[in-house]
This record gives sequence, C-alpha cells and structure tokens, in this order.
Amino acid sequence: MLLQLGDQLIRSESIAVLELVKNSYDANANLVTLRMNDLTTPKTGKIEIEDDGDGMSLNTIRDVWMYPGTEDKNKKAAQITDDSKRMPIGGKGIGRFGVHKLGFEITLITKAEGHEEVELSIDWRDFERDALLNDIPIKIYKHSKPRHFKNGKTGTILKVTNLRSKWTRGSVRELYRAVTSLSSPFQKLDKFETVFDLDKYHWLDGLTKFSEMKKLALYYSKAIISGAELKELNYEFRPWDSMDKLSKRPYKSDAPQRLVETIIDETTGKKKLITLDLDNYEIGEVTLELLIFDLSPKVLALGMTESKGFKDYLKRNGGIRVFRNGIRVYDYGEPGNDWLNLDKTRVNRPGKTISNNIVIGAIYLDKKSSSDLEEKTNREGFVENEAYFKFVEAVLFTLDKVLTQRNIDKEQVRKFYSPRSVSQPVMGPLADLQGKIEKKIKKGDLQDSLLKSVKAIKDDFETISEIYTRSASAGLSLSIVIHEIMHMIAELSRAVQIKKADKHIRELVKTLQKTTNNYASVIKRSRKSRTSPIEILEQSLENIEFRIDAHKIDVKGKYKTRSLAKVDLKMATNLMTSSIINIIDNSLWWQNYAKTKNKKLYLDVIDFRPGYTSIIIADNGPGFTIPTIEAVKPFISDKPEGMGLGLHLAHEVMKSHKGHISFPNPQDIELPKPFWGGGCVMLSLPKVK
Repeated sequence: MLLQLGDQLIRSESIAVLELVKNSYDANANLVTLRMNDLTTPKTGKIEIEDDGDGMSLNTIRDVWMYPGTEDKNKKAAQITDDSKRMPIGGKGIGRFGVHKLGFEITLITKAEGHEEVELSIDWRDFERDALLNDIPIKIYKHSKPRHFKNGKTGTILKVTNLRSKWTRGSVRELYRAVTSLSSPFQKLDKFETVFDLDKYHWLDGLTKFSEMKKLALYYSKAIISGAELKELNYEFRPWDSMDKLSKRPYKSDAPQRLVETIIDETTGKKKLITLDLDNYEIGEVTLELLIFDLSPKVLALGMTESKGFKDYLKRNGGIRVFRNGIRVYDYGEPGNDWLNLDKTRVNRPGKTISNNIVIGAIYLDKKSSSDLEEKTNREGFVENEAYFKFVEAVLFTLDKVLTQRNIDKEQVRKFYSPRSVSQPVMGPLADLQGKIEKKIKKGDLQDSLLKSVKAIKDDFETISEIYTRSASAGLSLSIVIHEIMHMIAELSRAVQIKKADKHIRELVKTLQKTTNNYASVIKRSRKSRTSPIEILEQSLENIEFRIDAHKIDVKGKYKTRSLAKVDLKMATNLMTSSIINIIDNSLWWQNYAKTKNKKLYLDVIDFRPGYTSIIIADNGPGFTIPTIEAVKPFISDKPEGMGLGLHLAHEVMKSHKGHISFPNPQDIELPKPFWGGGCVMLSLPKVK
C-alpha cells in the first residue's frame, strides 16, 4: 500500500521533490538546501534535502510521519490564529511517501526542540516482499548527543541513495523550474528559500530568469475579487523604449464592478444574467496578477536580438497558476493543463482572449478562507465542485476586463509596429480544411453540414476580399478580422482530426461563419432605398418588441413628433435596422448589468450636423465603460462573452453610407437630464439633395 501511494499519488520525480520541499515549508523552515550528486549513476547517486525547520521527535515520526493520511497538519492549521504564523499547505499526509519514487534507500535525520536527534533508515525493497508490515525492519536510532543538529539547532535531513533512475540535464532543469515555480514569480515566500547544490551545476546554465521576462511584458495587471465584486482592477501598458510612438497608459477602475455569469433559465430555456457571489462559498478574497506578452515577430524585433530563449520560457512557464498562502497548487499552469480553456476560447471568441503561451499569471488564495476549494489527493488541482466552478467563472470575468484594456493598446501596437497585409491567405487553408472534413469525418449529416458551412464561409470571404479590400475602408480593421479567421481555420483543422470532437467542431464553424457573415453583410452592395428615420426606428423597435417588454424598458423620445424624422433618407434598410438593434441590445444588457432602476430608452431625430440627419439612441444606464474611440474598433468590448463587433459593424455601416457614428455630449444635443449619465449614440446620415 505504501508503495502504491508513492506511485499513484505522486506522478513524477519532480513532484516528489516538491512535496518534500512543501513539508519543509510546513515545518517553518527558512532555508531548504537541495543537494544532488552523481545523478548519472543511479547506484552511487545521492539526493539530499536539508531544512532548518522545526524537526520531529521520535513520537512524531512513529505516530505521524510513518502513517499516511494523518490529520496532524489540519489540526495545526485549525489552531493558528496569529497571522504571523505559517499556515500548513499540506493536509493529506501522503506527500512524504513520494520519496519512494526517488530511490530505494532513505535515511531520515531530524531534531525537534527539547528532543533528542533521531535517525531512521528504510529500504523500500523490503516493502516489495509479501511480508507483514510489522515484520519489515525499520532502523531507528536516538542520538542523545546530536551529530548533525548541534548548538540547539533543529531541522530535518532526508538522504535518498541507490536511485531508481538516471537523471539527465533536462530532468534536472525541469526540477529546477518546478521548484522555483513553487512560489509565485511576482512575490517571494516570506523567509523561505530553496538553494540548489549540484556537482554538475553547469546543467543549469542558460536558463532564462523571470526578472528578464518581466521587462519584456507589454501589458501588466493586478485585480482583486471579493464577494460579488471585482473590487479593484489595475492595468498598465508598458511599451519598450524602442516604441517611441507609444506612451505608457495606466488604468484603474473607478469603482467596484458587479460579478455576473450567464446561465440558462430552467423555465424559459433562455440565457439569463445573474450575480456571481463568491461569498456563498468558502473561497475568500482572490487576487489575480498578470504579465501579457506579444509574440509578433515584428514586435519582438524591436526589443530583442534573439527570441528563442524568450519563446522557450513562455512555452514551459506560460499559463495562469494558482497559489495558496504563497505555495503553488499543481497542476494549474503546467504545459497541457488549459484549466481556464484559454486556448479554446481564443478561437471561439476571436480577439477577446489570450493563449497560455503569451501570459504569465498568478492567482492568490488564502488557505484558511478557501476551504471549499479542496485539493485532490493526487496533487493535481482542486476537486471540481460547485465552489470551484464559481471560482473559475469569477477569474474569467476578471480576465475579460483585463483583456478589454489590453486590446485597446494591442491595436495601437499593431497599427504602428506590426501591420498585417490584408492579402493573408485564407482560401487555401479553407480548401485544406474542406479536404480534411471529407477525409476524417464520416459521410452523413455532420459532414454535409460542415461542408455546406465551409462553402458559405468561402463565399462570404470572397465578397470581403473582392469588395472591402478595394474600398476606402480597407486597412487595419479588416487585417485583424482576417488574422482571427486564420486562427479559427487552424483550430478547425486540428479539431476535425480528433475523434469525438463533434461539439467543438460545430461551435467553431458557427463562430467562424458568424464572423465572416457579419462582415460580408456590411460590405455587400446592399440595395439602398428611400426610407424615413421614423420608419427605421419603428421597424427596429418592432423587431425587438419582446425584448423591450421583457426588460421593462420605458421608451421615450421626440422622434415621432419631429418633422425631420418623416423626411426620407437613402439607406440600406436591413443594415441600418441591424445597427440600431445592436445598439439597443447593448443598452439593454448594460442597464440589466448595472441594475438600473426605471430603465429607459430615449430616441430622437435631430438636425445637429450640417448636411446630415442624425438619429439619437440614448439610455439611463451606466454609460460607456471604455473610451468610445476604442468601442468602435473590432474585438474591443467590455461585455463578458461579447465579441466586440456590434459597434464596429455599425461604424462600418455608417461609413458605407458616407455617414458617421459619434457619441455626443448630452447637453450639446439637449438630451433630457435623466439620460446625461447613460450611453448616447448618434447615427448621422447624409440628407437627400
């Protein structure tokens, strides 16, 4: 049983060493020395872990250390009331048995204050015989005169000999990375340090350090989640000195923001926005700290001459890790553990999220107040209970807010330092994707549906490339969309080769088709006809009448009485209606999010800009949470799960009509006072001559 604990619950040598280092932390050690010698020859190799912690008495060894699953650390944790005392990070009592993975023979030497020094020896091969545990020899000696911990010193030395396997340069470097990642790179553990003492110390040469990486991150953020609120959000854009066209941009949230999540209403079967309150669980305050990087070759060329080490570091250390009382909770943030679905969401929500290989993040929890986040016995993350899923939702909500700010600055970086050609290949990869669908997916409804969707995507993109790229609107906005389309095609190509990925494939196709269709609908030469503003407004309201009633919105305004509203303008009615509905839908969402009392919508038609008739859409909600100049750019949205295309497409629609979208000062257009603090959008169309 003891050997099974070591083999099944501790999956690797690195994790075994980490568990022993954690034990030293729990023993209140300030210094852990890890000695490794002659690792290429298992029979003579030696691994030694020494700490200056509390040590153990003979009784502790017999009654606690030799028994798995004891409650000793949990009892200690319950007794701690002084914040200066270290909260134990272990609790299952099985970590020490991972030493079995390192070698066949161990020697334990330890001394606790007021007790004799104790030495214990175990040969794990004795446990492989079918003898009873009571018959297995375990040598224990007491030294009345200390041999190792002299002059009142306490601590523990664990020596492992007759190693089970040969260690390589790569495995030692992996161990070094694992041990150094035990604590957050952003903050050192208070009075706790691990020192490596190797006979082949040159094996660690050339490892990129976090201090070097930190200087290369363009975006930094720190946020605090408390209860039902994003209590604090700090963000900073940190352009390199070589980016002389850009300046630092700090951002700090003005007030706490309500945490929300979208659920399916059991009664109606429709999506419903609800408050996400972590106070309903024992999770405590959550702090998130992030460094976000840019891997564009043109950007990297501005800050470094050789990028291989930089990329390798992110490949191995990228991701968002979780730390409890300063100590890492595995396996979050390890390569291959996409626990927040960042890589998948990166494709399903183009432009609005990040992949693990461009972020180094840390989430901090307090062990005493996060008891509902229970670690699995195999040391591979938390039990996936209700509290865990709410914790994940809160983190994703916060990350979404950070990325809203990041995208504002990312667009400027792309504009000045990494412009993309609008002629990037799309049709070729689509043809390859079609071939993979025909080859990898069995003939039937799914294959037919996918091939039909791919054809529609091809048709829409041909429209985009033939018309949009020749128009005055071509440029950065389209290049960003093409870039995101390429990402989705690449992910689809991977997904079709994986068995049982039908749901994922359908989601990807739906997202890709929606993106290309939205853009194609804007740039197609829609037939323009003479229609009055009042007709467009009433048609838009009629199309969303149910939503208006469901949200209990009081529609106000003078648009029905304005003579100007009855004068025809030349417009593509379907595009104008779609734009107005998008704007109103955004208004409904934000009023609902802000829990606005007596929700109102104000519509008007005015003669504000010479030569234009302007449609006003305003509300009494919270107003715009990001600069309006950024809100019309693609994939920039402060709405959770929002793609950031609504206002951008409205902007493109107005340009196609030789009109304008703007966000006037409420007093300049004589907007009633109840709407001064809300959102206000003005759509200006040329008058018919």
